[in-house]
Amino acid sequence: MGKPLYFFLCCSAASATMLVNAQSRSENGKTKSNDSLRIHSVEEVVVSASRTSENILTSPVTVESLSHAFLQNTAALSFFDGLENVKGVQMLTPSLGFKIINTRGFANTTNVRFSQLVDGFDNQAPHIGAPIGNALGPNDMDIERVEIIPGTSSALYGLNAVNGLANFITKNPFTTTGISFQQKTGVNHVGESSDKATLFTEYSFRIAKKLSNRFAFKLNGTFTKGTDWKADNMDDLNPNANLALGISGGINNPAYDPVNGYGNESSNRRTLTLNGKRYVVARTGYREQEVTDYNIQNLKADIGLSYQFDPKTTITYTYRFADLDNVYQRANRFALKDYLLQQHALEVKNDFFLFRTFITAENTGKSYNLRSAAENLDRRFKSDDQWYADYTTAFNNALSSGPDVLQALHQARAMADQGRLQPGTPEFKNVLKELANINNWDQGAALRVRDKLVHAEAQSDLSKLLGSKFKENTGLNLLAGIDYLSYIIEPDGNYFVNPAAGKTSDTFSYGKTGGFLQAGKDLFHGILKVSATLRIDKNDYFEVKYNPRLTAVIVPFSNQSLRMSFQSGSRFPSIFEAFSNVNSGGVKRIGGLKVMSDGIFENAYLRSSIDRFQAAVTADFNNGMTVADAIEKEKGLLVKNYYTYLKPEHLTSFEAGYKAFFLKKSLQLDADFYFNRYNDFIAQVEMNVPNTTVQEQIPTFLNNRNQQSRYRMYTNSRSVVYNFGGSLGASYFLGRHYQIAGNVSYAKLSRTDYNDGFEDGFNTPEWITNLSFSGTNIVNRLGFNVTYRRQSGFYWRSFLVNGEVEAYGTVDAQVNYDFFKEKLGIKIGATNLFNRHYYSFLGGPSIGGLYYTTLTYSL
Repeated sequence: MGKPLYFFLCCSAASATMLVNAQSRSENGKTKSNDSLRIHSVEEVVVSASRTSENILTSPVTVESLSHAFLQNTAALSFFDGLENVKGVQMLTPSLGFKIINTRGFANTTNVRFSQLVDGFDNQAPHIGAPIGNALGPNDMDIERVEIIPGTSSALYGLNAVNGLANFITKNPFTTTGISFQQKTGVNHVGESSDKATLFTEYSFRIAKKLSNRFAFKLNGTFTKGTDWKADNMDDLNPNANLALGISGGINNPAYDPVNGYGNESSNRRTLTLNGKRYVVARTGYREQEVTDYNIQNLKADIGLSYQFDPKTTITYTYRFADLDNVYQRANRFALKDYLLQQHALEVKNDFFLFRTFITAENTGKSYNLRSAAENLDRRFKSDDQWYADYTTAFNNALSSGPDVLQALHQARAMADQGRLQPGTPEFKNVLKELANINNWDQGAALRVRDKLVHAEAQSDLSKLLGSKFKENTGLNLLAGIDYLSYIIEPDGNYFVNPAAGKTSDTFSYGKTGGFLQAGKDLFHGILKVSATLRIDKNDYFEVKYNPRLTAVIVPFSNQSLRMSFQSGSRFPSIFEAFSNVNSGGVKRIGGLKVMSDGIFENAYLRSSIDRFQAAVTADFNNGMTVADAIEKEKGLLVKNYYTYLKPEHLTSFEAGYKAFFLKKSLQLDADFYFNRYNDFIAQVEMNVPNTTVQEQIPTFLNNRNQQSRYRMYTNSRSVVYNFGGSLGASYFLGRHYQIAGNVSYAKLSRTDYNDGFEDGFNTPEWITNLSFSGTNIVNRLGFNVTYRRQSGFYWRSFLVNGEVEAYGTVDAQVNYDFFKEKLGIKIGATNLFNRHYYSFLGGPSIGGLYYTTLTYSL
């Protein structure tokens, strides 16, 4: 499809050099007054917590409801970026154009445990199993409000909502009409020694029209362009490889493996015998900025057509489109190029029935794997075997002519690298372009995935359907729903293959069917509200899973409530966890289903034990022992794999909370506490299979990288994993124009550990704090917002890199003013105002300040 809307969108955006502040307009075109920040009141209604409209004070679980006014007043660059300051939310930044929301721990850059919806429709990228930030979501002008549930929502939503859920609710074209434009202009990379300041631009529009009492439409579009944050962390991930020989980490280390350097990872190393000693040596590799550009671009648009059969029954069709270029991180870093997402969605609803269905199509375009690109750039000029042979010869020659060992190691690398492709040269660029189109990561780097996600659901308010007498006689509120979901995968021969014998290139599917029943009742004249929910799900490859939810809300006074809930959630493996089949630098990543990995688990040894075994053999050899004797001595370190085929992940959760409004609603408090227990936690473990079945030869084979097959397998933790925490939020209105607000969140991991060698860590700060001071309509429509955010340091664990993420604090600020009776608005702001660079996680980019101006114009 390419970029069919590019010309239309750019022309529409360029027609206004200013943006609409997304102001609400009535049917006759008269502008309504802006929302008040006091929208967070006891009358506020939410829908996501129980899949039905209810007062936020009596919500049975914690829910953060963010009005349009709150989102508009954020000092962040967009409403989506502003969610980072919400109570209980952690946000990771793999790219300026790609941010990841998470709540309550176990964060990663592919967050398959957190669901992101737009008007109730899942907007994940199917093969990732999680959304690509807000690439397919609404723009700032069409967002009405956001509801975030921090905690499991599986009993009602199924899918992957074990950690939480965010629902982006857009504006109704029947009630919010008009034409509006937006322009953002910003600058980042300010004051960096290695880069000059670069321009950020974004153009958006919204057109909504009610053509009759029955028909209305809306059209939205956004085009974003800028220069991404750069990942250039050159800390050594392998500093102890040659420590026994007196060589520490860094550039003197022949096994040097920088965080954001690729082609020198563990699979690109060998142990060489040099001058009677065994050294761990890696190929040279390339820095990330040498194998990708940092130009980001995101083009997205959507059109919605709504028809009202009567005042209570509406049918809506929505088409969403996104074409993006940015950087994405999984176990490796990827350059997303011409990455295309499309979604067709249909909804029919009235006051007692709801039906939704959608299909999301994904095409990864010209995207490629940065690690594989670097590895195969090295191999293109010289094979691994030849390079290591040349290195050995060059070292021996250098050492015989007099230099010390370190000098000989450097000279050996220089000699072995002669003829290596140099970044920036025409030859380098041509080879990189060629590799980015080879769909085999042992030879190239292309990411070529095409797939679809199909979903349909129906929901009915049975208490209304059964008539008023039923509600009067029983007092019950009954809600029931069913849904069907299926991934349709087109095998590319590298990333996915059809597991069915003889059908490796045929399309295959992976789906599940489920449903829920929810019953609720008010007792003691509304003082106590109780509900019970039971969800049942059946996946194609797993047995039926049952997920209950029990809740109780006590409202002792009209302005206070106590809530408690107990619920469970199951997460079926994503399509990548289930069906991946990737060769990547000599390590094969295999889905954990038996149909994909039959025989591997039974014959493998844990790589963590193999690493310890090889290191011990090397140390014994360097101390004068023969290799054969060292292998015999240390073979007891080898551990046979004890993991097995993939099962669904399961979570049980208890939550309690308190919400209150005081001083005529000027003071608002919200607190929550949770305790979670995870069983069969899904993650990856590396294991190697010796290329022999002779028991006596297995240790010898496991001491030689060329005599074993290496795998990275999805499986389940044997550990029982617990995490607990809580949060407290408060806001206070100082008169009519000012508000001070703050929140603090705490998260802690505990586990009964069986020494799992897993990728997925808790990856969550123990403390996250936000504090803001804001004002609206201070003097002639002048407003401002200043927000301080701080999070504590934490340990990051992934296959790309493990280590400590340093604590950081940032200040965001903005000042805004409305002109011409609120038809023209200007906002001047900054994120990370003092430009103090930080990492939100390891392996990702260093994030600095971004300074911007937003202009809005409404016709």
